Amino acid sequence: MLDQAEDDVSVSTMQTLLLESDDIQGFLQDFTDLLARQLSLGGPERWCAVSLLRGRKAATAASSSPQALALDELQNSFTDGPCMTAIRENAVIRAGDLRDDGHWPDYSAAALEQGVRAVLGLPFHLADEAEAGLNVYSATPHDFEPATIESIVLHVEQASSALRLAVRLALHSDAARDLRAAMDSRTVIDLAVGILMGRNGFSQAEAVEILKTASNHRNIKLRDLAAELVASVRPAPPTTSFEA
Repeated sequence: MLDQAEDDVSVSTMQTLLLESDDIQGFLQDFTDLLARQLSLGGPERWCAVSLLRGRKAATAASSSPQALALDELQNSFTDGPCMTAIRENAVIRAGDLRDDGHWPDYSAAALEQGVRAVLGLPFHLADEAEAGLNVYSATPHDFEPATIESIVLHVEQASSALRLAVRLALHSDAARDLRAAMDSRTVIDLAVGILMGRNGFSQAEAVEILKTASNHRNIKLRDLAAELVASVRPAPPTTSFEA
């Protein structure tokens, strides 16, 4: 059983990985690299990979080595396997020896040809944000003792918390960029409307309608047309005080 100190170290490690990663892809890559190194210390080599599930299709998001990538892509080429089962059933799936396991006969036969004997599949707990799972591969039959599984489960739980935060931050960042773009568009359109009102004495409604008509006639976006008009008056691009 892992004690509280080890729990705290795991939390701190996930936070550090998240802060030092450029994006979610980078976080997953750092996570699989770190986990594979830790799991291979003083024992058989293990390979780690993270799969994302979209519908019934799985794709590898990160892998600890070229061999891990090849093993994960092999599993993803089948309609089912330990990882997809783990995600679907939200449970830890352990295939102790693929020679004796009858759950995925086609996949097991192909994996055995690549030297895989044991596979561990674990789901990430991401609520409704996404569906993902961790695969740990080993050439040693009946690998993954209970203490090892417990340690991996802890890492996945902490990674899941970090991933949920990363996804939400990414969504907020996207929303902020969209709002900034909308505000920038609104700024240049308002300036163009003001120019038409000042030059020709149009009302605001008339100026807006003229811009819309010209936009449709020339088949260009309203913002681009407005930017052309503003640029003809002032060469410097318009700015807005909105900050994302």
